[in-house]
Amino acid sequence: MNKNYDEEILEKCLPKYLEEDLKRLKEGIKNKVSYLDCLINELQGSVNSAFVDGDITEEQCDYFYKKYIYGELI
Repeated sequence: MNKNYDEEILEKCLPKYLEEDLKRLKEGIKNKVSYLDCLINELQGSVNSAFVDGDITEEQCDYFYKKYIYGELI
């Protein structure tokens, strides 16, 4: 599967809080902020909450962990 296609599918229809944390992390990466670890921790908490609440799938959860929390992107 194409990487851009994955993003288009897996980063859509997220709970608002997860969407906002993802946006802040992407902006932080782009701007090379010094508090990137805090943004990653915020995203991790949101991903965990969304998964436990059933708002995202296991595939989405794994995707966010691989790409953003474990740092494939960074």
